[in-house]
Amino acid sequence: MNWRIMVGRLLSKICEESKQTWRLAGAAILTGLFQFSIAMVTAAFVGHLGALQLSAISVAQGVIAGFAYGAMLGMGSALETLCGQAAGAGQLQMLGIYMQRSWVISLTTATLLTPLYLFSAPILRLLRQSQSVSHVAGKYCRWILPQLFAFAINFPLQKFFQSQGKVWVITAISGAVLGIHALLNWVFVVKLDYGLLGAAMVENVSWWLIDLAQIVYLVSGFFPEAWRGFSTLAFRNLGAFVRLSLASAIMLCMELWYYTAIIILVGCLKNPEIAIAAISICINYASWALMIALGFNAAVSVRVSNELGANRPKAAKFSVIIAVSTSALLGLLFTATTLIFRKQLPKLFTDDPEVIRKTSKLGYLLSATIALNSMQPVLSGVAIGAGWQSLVAFINTACYYLFGLPIGAVLGFKLFKLNEIGIWTGMLIGTLAQTVVLVVIIWRTKWQKEALQAEERVRTWGGRIGPPSP
Repeated sequence: MNWRIMVGRLLSKICEESKQTWRLAGAAILTGLFQFSIAMVTAAFVGHLGALQLSAISVAQGVIAGFAYGAMLGMGSALETLCGQAAGAGQLQMLGIYMQRSWVISLTTATLLTPLYLFSAPILRLLRQSQSVSHVAGKYCRWILPQLFAFAINFPLQKFFQSQGKVWVITAISGAVLGIHALLNWVFVVKLDYGLLGAAMVENVSWWLIDLAQIVYLVSGFFPEAWRGFSTLAFRNLGAFVRLSLASAIMLCMELWYYTAIIILVGCLKNPEIAIAAISICINYASWALMIALGFNAAVSVRVSNELGANRPKAAKFSVIIAVSTSALLGLLFTATTLIFRKQLPKLFTDDPEVIRKTSKLGYLLSATIALNSMQPVLSGVAIGAGWQSLVAFINTACYYLFGLPIGAVLGFKLFKLNEIGIWTGMLIGTLAQTVVLVVIIWRTKWQKEALQAEERVRTWGGRIGPPSP
């Protein structure tokens, strides 16, 4: 075959796969940015109240709410495998049942996590956070308890929509709510001077507005096959569903709680208010850039699960290559931006010159983190689409908590006493190790075997195997 024809066909495949990936990733990126920015906007308004308030809200969001966020997102992420592969196999009637099962499990989990919010102040003190930060953060956590149950509703809904490629309405909802959130913060935190209480109430309202708008979209008749109302089938096979949900939760929580552990370690340093404020600003920017990679995480998990469910293993493999390459290129762009503006970025969060100085010093590590995080979440998305949650949960635990954090603790407190720089360096080492392991696993994957396992999974979880829907 003429090489020009071969190159032309390859370019055509790349363009087609890129369009499908960007259609999903673009919406997921914007949705993630908008929803993440709810906390970021809150921190920006509260940060100008003082260093103590910024440290307290950073601990509340990063440790307590971050812990719960990871659990809720992980529980909902079981749907990425099940709904994606069922949609690829044409079994749309199962999607609504899967989502309802996930709601039951997620709301139960939220109820079990409620004491974490109610008793967050003593929990934070047990984690060796300062008395003043623990006290203020504890009050804030009690005020944002309704947000926990909003998470439980939100994530299953989003995975349901993503598996069918219905994502842009969710993006519009999240963007509109973010605008409302910023306006309400300006009114209640700045103009009416309600402080932390006002910020907490605004956060609760914003998250529940997102949920209510998504529920209206769900029941408005746009999903005649996938949503047929509430059913008692949601309570069947709950044991097996819980096991898959727990594996997904452990996998994602080991990643999301990694940042929580960093904040806890930094809270043990001398002068923790300044150190926590500096680290939290860096984590906010790293997490903002991470939303880009998480958009490709969502896109590649949908593409891989759909293609495996439709028994197209080569297409699944090709989608992995496109998603990882595109996200890595964008990561390099954000890395360069962070390096160039590392002295200006902290000023959006604080006026404290000491916090600005410490944050600027961390700018090089922040840029390295952004570069690495442009690939790692996409690789995790491949694992979710293929159903490898249990395996990756073990990998994350080993690389992050048995390798990265101990190195960070030694560098930060003992060997060179590098403080927050040493702690962050250990975090980077753990992330690098996890990324290398995932690359090796994906490189050695036999995709035809994964397609057969996806077919068996759809058959086991219900629904008749048949040709994909047109």
